[in-house]
Amino acid sequence: MERRQIGVVKDLFRYPVKSMRGERLSEVDIGVHGVIGDRAYALREANGRIVTAKKRANMLEFGARYDAPPVPGALAPLRITLPDGRTVPAQAPDASAMLSAVLGRPVVLARAQSDQPNQAEIDPATIFGDVPVEIVKPGFTAATMPDSFTLPPGAFFDSGSIHVLASGTLAHLRTLIGADAQLDPRRFRPNILVETEPGVEGFLEDDWLEGTLEVGESVRIVQMRPTLRCVMTTHPQADLVRDLRILRTAVQHHHDHIGVWASIGATGTVRVGDPVVLVK
Repeated sequence: MERRQIGVVKDLFRYPVKSMRGERLSEVDIGVHGVIGDRAYALREANGRIVTAKKRANMLEFGARYDAPPVPGALAPLRITLPDGRTVPAQAPDASAMLSAVLGRPVVLARAQSDQPNQAEIDPATIFGDVPVEIVKPGFTAATMPDSFTLPPGAFFDSGSIHVLASGTLAHLRTLIGADAQLDPRRFRPNILVETEPGVEGFLEDDWLEGTLEVGESVRIVQMRPTLRCVMTTHPQADLVRDLRILRTAVQHHHDHIGVWASIGATGTVRVGDPVVLVK
């Protein structure tokens, strides 16, 4: 068995509402289903589908944060910031009505339920930016690709329960795209950004796939698999501009995979600065 420190925790993120901007934190509690409170809410369309920024880029004009740290089974009060700067308590009786008014269509702010299946919306014509669907998904075209996808039971995650990304991967992408590229981790929506050794660049997560990440004192991240990227990485948000080059480059140089989705092998608290050790 090999144990090797590959970096330290640089940033921690939690996204209380699916596809809205989230929180940058100094520490997070991680349970068996990922960061406590992460993607615990989503907006549900009248047709039952979950709203995503994969189809509606303006979702990233909204922000969401908890007023206190959430705990399993009893999430803390949640506050949503609207594009005009107003804030809406998620528990307010008119929260869904206010969100519907801003979006211009009826939606309901929904909490993830363990027994409820969910379909999330996409637009096949734009899901991979200006990269044709058939290049990323052989066998499909924009005309034949489904316009929704199934989320894991009981959650609003796209795939695994936690997402991890290496700073060296972002540095490598910047080298491939150009110095003007805004390769901010917020584009990729990780839960944990690992600060890897300066000068060590490439698609570093490839080396993690057959191993386990030990983070901090007790957390173990297991069953890692490459994360397929979509148009969300190119959308504008806050101070980040629209940049279709990001997805083009991911497709051209790494089969459209950046970072890893994973499962939790052991729970605990993770803090910025904690060591990250790869065990293989």
